[in-house]
Amino acid sequence: MAVTAAPTVPLPRVAPGEGAYASWYERVLGWAVTGGPPGLLATGIRFDVLELPSDAGAALLRRPVATGPVALMGRRMRFLVAAGSAEELEGLLDWLEWGGVALDLTALGAGGRITAPAPPGQPLGESPRGAAVWLRPPEQGCEALLPALPGPGKGTAGPDLVRLVAAAATECHRARLGRRTAGVRQPLVFS
Repeated sequence: MAVTAAPTVPLPRVAPGEGAYASWYERVLGWAVTGGPPGLLATGIRFDVLELPSDAGAALLRRPVATGPVALMGRRMRFLVAAGSAEELEGLLDWLEWGGVALDLTALGAGGRITAPAPPGQPLGESPRGAAVWLRPPEQGCEALLPALPGPGKGTAGPDLVRLVAAAATECHRARLGRRTAGVRQPLVFS
């Protein structure tokens, strides 16, 4: 009588590169990854984040406004800005005369966390639908070129935070109005 070998059971699937993702952030960018999986990137240390709806973010990316790295997480876009910028958002919106308008534009600063997207060039593996991905990935030393407020009497080396916030507020407002009127039939107008 022939003896048959016991069937082999495949190893469980693990999201490929989760450890490699953290290693890439720490080794290449110098950013600490906490928690996980998925790993989380702390805001308020190396960068802050402007977060807005993805339809407004896509429109913002089509505008001639300089940005830093941009990530997409589900239906939200995250624009990396200089550390400390989150504290300035409310004042900037007031100064730009957007104060009191429901824009769905938020900022994450000190003490915040965002899901770490897969590093550029790394396989996404079995990532769930809506997992964070880089649309404009960060590069080593990018913190020096993130949108920031200009210092007194001098400009910044990177993009201007005021212009980015003004454009983001406009696109958030347009997207909100567009979503509001999407289901409403407009009457025909003849002249």
